[in-house]
Amino acid sequence: MDVLYFAWLRERIGTNRERVESSAATVADLMAELEARSDGHALAFADKTSLRVAVDQELAEFSAPLAGVREVAFFPPMTGG
Repeated sequence: MDVLYFAWLRERIGTNRERVESSAATVADLMAELEARSDGHALAFADKTSLRVAVDQELAEFSAPLAGVREVAFFPPMTGG
């Protein structure tokens, strides 16, 4: 699946997109796998309360299943103004 990173996550990880082969059942499982990839990934996923996720371009919870998913995007909470 494609994993996309936006804003400060992109800066900490060093890329805006990566192709990931994963056996993760949920977004939370995927996050745990990604954290172990590098120090930048670990830093990006350290505070999960400051993260939001979209699964196949739909906002989702960390408990969302990943079966058949093509894209997961991580980003900080959006602010209005």
